[in-house]
Amino acid sequence: MLERLLPVLLLTGSNVFMTFAWYGHLRYRHVALPLVILTSWGIAFFEYCLMVPANRMGAAVYSAPQLKGMQEVITLLVFACFSALYLGQPLKWNHWAGFALIVAAAWLIFLD
Repeated sequence: MLERLLPVLLLTGSNVFMTFAWYGHLRYRHVALPLVILTSWGIAFFEYCLMVPANRMGAAVYSAPQLKGMQEVITLLVFACFSALYLGQPLKWNHWAGFALIVAAAWLIFLD
């Protein structure tokens, strides 16, 4: 059970860091771009510290395509929360519909 759950938890944590690295600076558009890039790299380091072990451990119970599909769904969920709560930009119906199609694609990856 833990071998199936731990990769999901690590992927979730890594996606929180990734989302802040990629989109967190949008609240600080006045900050110089070189500083934003360096800050994003620093945040991304922690993303990799979780993502690499998640994939390494996850490969013992999931295929690489399953890990990637799972990561995409987690990314969408983390981003939806981030967009609404941190950026103040809640998703609209069409965003949710598009995300639902990606979730459906990930679900197909898990079928035997």
